[in-house]
Amino acid sequence: MTIDNVVLVHQFCIYHQVEMSFIDSLDEYGLISIKVINEDKYLLMEDLKAIEKMAQFYYDLGINLEGIDVITNLLIQNDHLRKELEVAHNKLSLFGDGVVGK
Repeated sequence: MTIDNVVLVHQFCIYHQVEMSFIDSLDEYGLISIKVINEDKYLLMEDLKAIEKMAQFYYDLGINLEGIDVITNLLIQNDHLRKELEVAHNKLSLFGDGVVGK
């Protein structure tokens, strides 16, 4: 892990106007992973979009951590199933010469 692919939790909180305790709660609940480098807390860049979405659920929609956990797991499962369906559709289209979807 390099310093290039992380963001300070403090900076994230200021930019998105969220409390540090919210980020700590997400970490404690196992929804995200905070990295500590030289006593500073960091978030991985690849997790930022998901964390922004969780903050929106929490602050804008009033959804608690348990609800965020459920929603996050359902979104992950939905994405996985969508990808599986796409692979199956592509395989079927090879055999049906475009018959799928007609």
